[in-house]
Amino acid sequence: MTPDQSELAVTKAHQRSNIEPDPTHEQMANAIRFLSADAVEEAGSGHPGMPMGMADVATVLYSQFLKFDPSDPNWPDRDRFVLSAGHGSMLLYSLLYLTGYEDMTISDIKNFRQLGSKTAGHPEFGHATGIETTTGPLGQGLTMAVGMALAERMTNARFGSDLVDHFTYVLVGDGCLMEGISHEAISFAGHLQLNKLIVLFDDNSISIDGATELSVSDNQLGRFEASGWHVLAVDGHDPKDVASAIAAARESSHPSLIACKTVIGFGSPIKAGTAAAHGAPLGEDVIAGARERLNWVSAKFEIPDNILSTWRKVSGRSRAKRDNWYTQLEALSDHERRLFDAAIHGHLPAGWLDVINDHKKIITKKAPEWATRKASGELLEAIINIIPELVGGSADLTGSNNTKTADAEIISPRHYNGRYIHYGVREFGMGAIMNGMVLHGGVIPYGGTFLVFADYMRPAIRLSALMRQRVVYVLTHDSIGLGEDGPTHQPVETLASLRAIPNLNVFRPADAVEVAESWAFALSSEETPSIIALTRQGVPMVRTIHTNENLSGKGGYLISQAQGKSEVTLIASGSEVWIALEAQKLLQKNMIDSSVISMPCCELFDKQDEEYRMELLGSGIRVAVEAAVAQGWEKYLGENGRFVGMTGFGASAPGDRLYKHFGITPEVVVETVKDLL
Repeated sequence: MTPDQSELAVTKAHQRSNIEPDPTHEQMANAIRFLSADAVEEAGSGHPGMPMGMADVATVLYSQFLKFDPSDPNWPDRDRFVLSAGHGSMLLYSLLYLTGYEDMTISDIKNFRQLGSKTAGHPEFGHATGIETTTGPLGQGLTMAVGMALAERMTNARFGSDLVDHFTYVLVGDGCLMEGISHEAISFAGHLQLNKLIVLFDDNSISIDGATELSVSDNQLGRFEASGWHVLAVDGHDPKDVASAIAAARESSHPSLIACKTVIGFGSPIKAGTAAAHGAPLGEDVIAGARERLNWVSAKFEIPDNILSTWRKVSGRSRAKRDNWYTQLEALSDHERRLFDAAIHGHLPAGWLDVINDHKKIITKKAPEWATRKASGELLEAIINIIPELVGGSADLTGSNNTKTADAEIISPRHYNGRYIHYGVREFGMGAIMNGMVLHGGVIPYGGTFLVFADYMRPAIRLSALMRQRVVYVLTHDSIGLGEDGPTHQPVETLASLRAIPNLNVFRPADAVEVAESWAFALSSEETPSIIALTRQGVPMVRTIHTNENLSGKGGYLISQAQGKSEVTLIASGSEVWIALEAQKLLQKNMIDSSVISMPCCELFDKQDEEYRMELLGSGIRVAVEAAVAQGWEKYLGENGRFVGMTGFGASAPGDRLYKHFGITPEVVVETVKDLL
């Protein structure tokens, strides 16, 4: 380029700057609105109303407050933004594109809701950077944000404000606050005074069916206030009003709710302020009318250069803070830096598995006939101090679940550096909070309740599996063996329902050794959540020879070889393994050779190679034993197999009597085998 050409280019750039002044707040917000409306229209489905209504609030948040850097999207001390109202996903995708996340392009926006696209109908964790969690099931995003805010306070207490000092913002809608889990989340966050949590409520008074007055008349602000929150109400389309509220919320000593009064589908002729703007494309004519009303002259998917460049500058607003943060990190000793890195990324310390193997060796020698819930508690006592990120809790069943170790201090508003959380009777909340904690980093959470109450938190368990998060669910009282509490508490169908969830390992250990092995595999599974289902009643030791090999990690293994050529394969899990072993002895007296397989985890067994599985199962008669329903066992039994277990609900009586009453005994197993031979 010649000097004359260079001068000409500068002149033209100056002219453009005069022609294209810095965009107004309204123009920046309109970029969100029309990217969202155009993407929904292109896809032929989606939810344009919320992105158009909350565009002003989102613009204020991202341009003035949110601490983030798209060039370093996983910066540990970034603020978190959670879109709990996940149906409005185009709001988030638009923000990611506008602020310059490299893996969110205009092509991704155009491919909204298409197969293989990063821009799924609802935000999916892992599809693109900047998506902090999977949302869509209403209320769970709010509750996971509570978990993130709690993890922030816990890691802050451990590592200090130089490394951990950030906010969690979450956008909720009327639907999120109708869901029952919202009550659990709001109460819990208020109790723990999670002041780094700010909820932005899209208060548009519209749901899918129409005006919210059709189904709800709650005083939402009063509800939050009663739970100990700092509460504000603003005009969601007034950027100054919104900014003042966020600034005030950041100074509060309590979690904050900002109720943002908005118009759903803002700017849309006919449909604005109505349910018609909620969950369907607006239509080309309506979008054209909105363009005229809001003075947006750009074509579909086009953002004027001056608006896009201003949005991109927003992303650099926190760069100095990020650079200072890395300076603080580098100032640490090598040891301190390694500890922080391990905590944030969930790396287990050297020697943790040796501790578990030493524990296995001790209990194999002692052969305690513990309930497996007690065995789990003893294992936790052995490992809790070597894994500082491991944080436990229970939904008000601490003594029953054996989830609290002796030295674990309680987390409270005055003590965030504890290792144990009293979740209260909030099973669903507990599950979603644990998801948020592990997504944030710095914590490896486990939480306990009764197995039957997994039904209360199943949606959170499902999201753990979907997002591939290491969460450990300690679920006790796993069968009719719990006894007198009766059929309401006896989870006859729960194991089958949990085993149906993809990417979830359901462990049902037979004794203290299998408990230790189940925990070892659960902790090492960084991309898979685990259920550890445990007994209330004592069980005999079935593993009497020590090995460092994790046999339970194979899902199923030969626990007792036939004396001769095996005619029968007995398969059992958990407390019924000893029944199968006793049946084996009785069959031998009847001159029938049998082998016994312990099946602590069907999911892991199914992942073994076919040769191993077929050799283990054998070619003869197969009988499975489990104090639960038969569903799922048929794949191991073949055409001539038989199941010994439950066919209906349980009853209230001592556990040993129930096993006899329902025919789950060694004698019944023997008679079943004889019938098949």
